[in-house]
Amino acid sequence: MANILRGVMASVQPNLKTFVKYARVELVPPSPSEIGGAARGIGNIISSAKSGKWKQLTVKQAWLNLLVATEVTCWFFIGECIGKRSFIGYKIDV
Repeated sequence: MANILRGVMASVQPNLKTFVKYARVELVPPSPSEIGGAARGIGNIISSAKSGKWKQLTVKQAWLNLLVATEVTCWFFIGECIGKRSFIGYKIDV
């Protein structure tokens, strides 16, 4: 049993180091300056929607935008399921 545990630890350790390396960068909350950048980004989206600039996107850019929107939508629904603790409806005590 100890040999199996040593083998598992040896195979997990490099992956864990990689995870920690990226988690320190990606899983931190946004700083106040980054929040301001998000507000500017939303303003840019609104202005490009009004001016018709979105019609000039390449297929690659449009595909990337679609994938990002899909990811955000999926994370929203996953969060809803976690919050409800159910896939279907909310539990209401009558």
